[in-house]
Order: sequence, then C-alpha cells, then structure tokens
Amino acid sequence: MSAASSANRLGHETSPYLLQHAHNPVDWYPWGPEALARAQAEQKPIIVSIGYAACHWCHVMERESFENEQVARVMNEHFVCIKVDREERPDVDQIYMDAVQAMGIAGGWPLNVMLTPAAKPFYGGTYFAPGNWVKLLENIAQAYASEHRTELEGSAERFAQVLQTSELVKYGASSSKVGVNQEEFELLVHTLGLRFDHERGGTNRAPKFAMPSIWRFLLRTHHISGSQNVLNQVNLTLREMAWGGLYDQVGGGFARYSVDAEWLVPHFEKMLYDNGQLLSLYSEAYQVTRDPLYREVVFQTVRWVRRELTNPEGGFYSSLDADSEGEEGKFYVWTREELQHALGAEEALAAAYYSCTGLGNWEHGRNILHRRQSDVDFAMEHGLEPAVLAQLIHGWQKKLLAARAHRVRPGLDDKVLTGWNALMLSGLVAAYRAFGEAELLELALRNAEFLQQNLRHGPRLYRTWKNGRATINGFLEDYALVIEAYISLYEATFAESWLREAEVLTSYVLDNFFDPAEQQFFYTDASAEPLIARKKELFDNVIPGSNSVMAHNLLRLGRHLENAHYQALAAAMLGQVQSLVVKEPQHLTNWASLYVALVRPGAEIAITGPQAEKFRRELSQHFLPNDIIAGTLATSSLPLLQGRAATAGTTIYVCRHRTCQLPVHSVREALGQLALAEQ
Repeated sequence: MSAASSANRLGHETSPYLLQHAHNPVDWYPWGPEALARAQAEQKPIIVSIGYAACHWCHVMERESFENEQVARVMNEHFVCIKVDREERPDVDQIYMDAVQAMGIAGGWPLNVMLTPAAKPFYGGTYFAPGNWVKLLENIAQAYASEHRTELEGSAERFAQVLQTSELVKYGASSSKVGVNQEEFELLVHTLGLRFDHERGGTNRAPKFAMPSIWRFLLRTHHISGSQNVLNQVNLTLREMAWGGLYDQVGGGFARYSVDAEWLVPHFEKMLYDNGQLLSLYSEAYQVTRDPLYREVVFQTVRWVRRELTNPEGGFYSSLDADSEGEEGKFYVWTREELQHALGAEEALAAAYYSCTGLGNWEHGRNILHRRQSDVDFAMEHGLEPAVLAQLIHGWQKKLLAARAHRVRPGLDDKVLTGWNALMLSGLVAAYRAFGEAELLELALRNAEFLQQNLRHGPRLYRTWKNGRATINGFLEDYALVIEAYISLYEATFAESWLREAEVLTSYVLDNFFDPAEQQFFYTDASAEPLIARKKELFDNVIPGSNSVMAHNLLRLGRHLENAHYQALAAAMLGQVQSLVVKEPQHLTNWASLYVALVRPGAEIAITGPQAEKFRRELSQHFLPNDIIAGTLATSSLPLLQGRAATAGTTIYVCRHRTCQLPVHSVREALGQLALAEQ
C-alpha cells in the first residue's frame, strides 16, 4: 500500500485519531476480531499502537515512521498492525499500559506494544525514533521466526498472568474493619501535604498536572476542619494555574499540563475532561472565597467551550490538538511584533501585563502569555483605576482573539465521549449553582438531553458518538460520571426525572459491572468483548477513578432514596481500599473525598413550597459539599420529601441521621442550623 493509495481499513472509522492514520502506508486494522483472526491464522506477532488525536508525540511518530514507506514495509511484512484510539477504547489502553509498566518501562503515548497472536504482550514502549523502531521490529521478527519464539511466548504468558491479578491484591490493599475515624483522616491529610509546592502551588514536581480531585478534596477538608493552611494551598494553586501559561489568557480554557514547575509552558493540547473538572473546582472555590479571579476563569472557560467545543446538537467535542502547522503551540504564542500589530499603542502595557519580552519567554522569540501579579497590584503599579484596567484587559482579549482567528487552527477531535461530556455537564451544573446564571443551566440541560437522546439505549450507555452514530458499549467511567452528573442536575433543578435516570443507570451498573467478591466494579460490562484481562480501575488520576466515582454515587443516591444498601456498599467500597487511601492519598484523592463524607456526614436539606426554587438558588451560592438537597413546589414521591409539607409558606427542613430540626422559613435560618450542627 503506497502513501498515495486509497485509505487503509481505518478509513471506515469515525475516530479522528484513527482517520489521521487512514492514508498511512502501514496496513492498519482497527482493534477487533478481523485483525486478531488474521494474526492467529498467519501466526504473526501483533503491533498495537495506541494514542489519541491531540497527542503531540503521536503525530511525530506518525510523520517519522508510519508515513515512511520503508518502515511500513517492515511492519506490514512481519506483523499484524492495529491502531487504537485510547479515548474510544480505554479498556484496551488500560491492559497494555499496565503490561508496559509491568515490564519496568515508563508509560505514556504513543504506546506501542508487541503481542503474540493470542493478544498477550511480550514487549513495548512509547515513542521510538525511526531507526530504533525499525531495528526493534527486525529483531523481534527475527526472534519470532526462530527458536526464540518460545521464550517470547513464555514471557507473554507471565505478563498475562500479572495482568489477570486482582488490582486489590497487586497493590496490597487490605480491607478495613474499623471504619473511618478522625485520627486516620488527619494522617492522610498530613501525608498528602508532604507533596505540596508551597511556592507555586500544585505538587512539588514537573511536569505539573492540574489534578482537580486533589484540590476539591482540600476544599472539603477545609470545610470540615476550618484549616486556613489547607485553604491557602488551594488558593495558591488555583491562582498560579489561572495566571500561568497553562491557562489560555486570550481565549479561556486550560491546557493538559505544564512541562515546568511554574505553570508557564503548557503542553498545549486542551482536553474536555480537564476543563469540565476545573469548572467544578473553580466554581466551588468561588463559593468558599468569592475571589473574582475564579469567576473570571469559569465564565471565560465556558465561553471557550461554547465557541470551540460544542457541536450543533449540544454535545461537547473531545479536545484541541497541541500542534498547528506542524508546530507545538504555534496557535497560542506571540512575538512582540505580532502583539504590536494587534494592539497598537496599547501593546507596551499589555506586554507588561502578560509578561512578554522582545526576546520572548519561549522558543524562537515567542511569548507564552502569562501573569505574575493580581489585577489590583498591576493597576496600582501602573497608576490605573481597577475598572479602567478591567476594560483594557477585555479589549486586549477581544483584539488578540480576533487576530488569532486568522491563524491556522489546531486540529479538533470532534468525537463526543459520554464520560467526558458528563464531566463538563457536572462542571456547568457546579457553575450554575455557584453563580446562578441561566445560560449555564441552559448549556447543561442541552447537553444532558443530547446524552439521553444519542448515547442511551434503554438502561445502557454508549461510549462515543460522531456523525449521528453512537458506537462502542459504555464503560464504567461513562456510567459513573453520567450518574454523578444527573444527581447534581437534580439538586440544581429539582426535576425528579434526573434522579430517576440516575437510579436506572445505577441498577444497570450493579447488575452488569459489580464484583461481589471484591466489593468493587469491573471497568467493562459483563457483555463486553472479552480481553485477556477484566480490569478494575482503583486509582484517581487526571480523571477520578470510576470506582471512586461510583462509590460517591451510591452514597449520594442512597441518601436521596433512603436506600441503606447503597449507602452500606459505598462504605464497604472505601473499606476495601482504605489502607491505600491513607498510605498513598495523592493517588486516591476522590476516595479521600468520600472519606470526608463518611467521617463528617452532611445534612439532608428538604425544601417544600412555592418558593422552593428561589430558596435553592440562595442555598446553592454556599459551599455545602456533603449535604444533599431535595425540593418540590408541591408534592413529590421522593423519600426525603415525604411528610415534610410546606407550613406557612415555603419551608426548609434540615435533617441529620433521620432526625430533623425545627422547620424554618428562610435560607438564613437554615444556614444557621447547618452551622450549628457542624460545631
């Protein structure tokens, strides 16, 4: 197959990442029975190459190796070659990433793994330069055609056995029979604190990822402890991220991570999943602090999502590439001359505000726009009124955005992923609760309806949607994150249908994903394609682990529905990993947030009467992370609202452990009862 020939088998796929490789001379297959059957029939080893559309080094390896006729000839002659979009098939990615790490090799993407015809891994790595890649392939092909094949297959068998080991066993989790307690909670907070960077925020290493679940946990810790040190670390991190190059100062939205410890130089791709979680984080932080910077970040990021990541039907696209015109970050950086052309006489002041120099703070004399002080301090230093500076900044952003619109845009991954959409949906709901702006709820509801209409089939979910077609059965991540979003949507609207949808999906998950032996959920549906291992996702990473999200869902839904089984199961799930949470909290911070919810259970707040929605909006401006809120204008079948009729107008009941305080008729009184109960 030549580079100029018709598309290979990837030409029939919908994934933008797979389509990027559709005209490679490599005889690529998508993951599936056709490729695996050919490997078995011809007894050829398999190359599984895994990446995603916004991955910079995936593009580099494609240009250097997969578009090269000579390299492709070696691959096609000796191997069956499979391309995988890790975002569409996280189940495949998990297995072979674990395999590479079991080989003692640092993971990352592109991920390139060699398998036997039975799909068992025996070697792998990440990016390979072309010469090294060809040499590796030739050595493996030679070994596989000789007596060394037996050794490779023996090695593959051993790795397969490692992959089939229970995650709880592999990581030494021991079930807690004691339950949660204050002393152990304080220990895990202390242990997590040893990782903090007290100068620039985040954790003390580079590269730096935003890791929203860490800072959301600390907000919950501050809520129950009142620790100013904890809140200071959250504020330091959120401020430095928002001021840094990690944040797009012109258009809004965060890049995937910073390559340095100062948040200056981003790895420029922008992912939906990061930005959905960061909307939740900055909205919650605003509820606690009322910092106007956090409000600015939320609304600018929402405008970016609406402008660049929303499809006409209301779904959200997956990501924007790091590269444009073959260069990383070219779309986002500026020379002083480019700034001068866009801003004219205001360029010098804008350059000072965005820390730009003539020599540039990045490659080739270019500048990554970033800030080093607050607007108040900058205005004072330059003799400006804060309101005048705010007007200037708005004008600069508008002009730079217009100038940037003429550049070649980064590639867009326009597939819609269910779980990632649910993260953005939750972020929009959190923003609506914090700020009360109708546009936020409208965008959220439109997305929720999109998910219902396009990615649901009865009680089941699909993973991905593009061009009017939903494909691939949903994974635990998809179900858990959608359930979480729907519970939040109910609490933000009092529309009971969303809570009932969450209940239907939870029942399906319990029936088709749950492992009663280990009290955790498998990542794949019982009816899914069998792979060489059926994994459970325990750890919280850039996206919280699907089991920790599901445990939160069971607790929240169990409290709303007064379902003791759900609540007990949530506690049992935490108990299975509790020793790991205390020992390694930086990898399990969403589990740690569940620990907070169990060590200091929140209230059940029921609002009934004609002003229920008005009271809900007032309450939602406050940070009440472990409380659940139910409400109705008239009557409801929900347990929390049974027997709690409105008396003398709209009434609020604040209850704990099935015991309610006296009903009150204002949010101020309800907040007083909540504060008293926290003491």
